[in-house]
Amino acid sequence: MMTVNAIRLTTDRLLLRELWPNDWQAVLVYQAKPEYLRYYAWEQRSKHDVQKFVQEFISWQDERPRSKFQFATALPGEQKLIGLCGLRMPSVDAYEGELGYEIDPGYWGRGFATEAVRALLAFGFNEQKLHRIWAWCLSENSASVRVLEKTGLQFEGRLRENKFFKGRWWDTLIYSILEREWAAGLT
Repeated sequence: MMTVNAIRLTTDRLLLRELWPNDWQAVLVYQAKPEYLRYYAWEQRSKHDVQKFVQEFISWQDERPRSKFQFATALPGEQKLIGLCGLRMPSVDAYEGELGYEIDPGYWGRGFATEAVRALLAFGFNEQKLHRIWAWCLSENSASVRVLEKTGLQFEGRLRENKFFKGRWWDTLIYSILEREWAAGLT
């Protein structure tokens, strides 16, 4: 079921739209790829896992007022879903939000994640009136680090060995950007 006031964000090459129930199929295709799974705790993804994953995001669309937004990252002409991205605030009156993104490995290296993050920053600062937006990534995920740095987020710190999965400890990196930095065009 789609919401009455569905949010759509557009960029030069992307449409960020609310998730639809059948989007799980496209998500499963890319989340099952070994390149995708490399930086996630999951060893594999099943139909049931991904349906539940997408349904949770769809349920956020009914919250009023909303504090969590998850979008399908799609190619506009064909509505082809190539990833997900989102912005989550801890509460509706929060002044900060956490952003996240993932792109089908078949579309890596084309600037789609950067474009999606820029749209999320504009949405967060212009529409949600946030003061600060932050993100984290695994330290070994150099492509994600590049996306965050290219979009103007500043390195805040490293959490040493704070995630354990796939039989080992992983460091995470924290990045953020303030509204005044974004407004000054530092991205």
